[in-house]
Amino acid sequence: MTTARDIMSRDVTCVGEKETLADAARKMSELNVGSLPICGEDNRLHGMLTDRDIVIKALAQGRNPADVPASELAQGKTITVGADDDAAEILRTMSQYKVRRLPVIDGHQLVGIVAVADVARALPDRPVGDLIDAISE
Repeated sequence: MTTARDIMSRDVTCVGEKETLADAARKMSELNVGSLPICGEDNRLHGMLTDRDIVIKALAQGRNPADVPASELAQGKTITVGADDDAAEILRTMSQYKVRRLPVIDGHQLVGIVAVADVARALPDRPVGDLIDAISE
């Protein structure tokens, strides 16, 4: 049985809840990624921040990203999977919530991220194709 722990990317960089959106944008640029988890000082996950969030919820509203803390955009419940959740649960969660990246938690600690690419490398074509169809609607 393939689990999230088996296929996740372990090298996860967070943006701190007190860091600004400008800090987050710099990290995204340096890492060449479009999203970052928002973590508290205790390494607990507080949310996810995307480049689109920065544009739509800050720049387009005339807000200065250097003045907006990342925590301000950590809204609602963050969708996650457990480190020991199986591939079927990962597919079900990604499909249900139409997300391309899922933070992986072990207890309350962020331990990795599972992206669609990770799923595609680990699973047969059919379930991956169904996932792409579901999140692309």
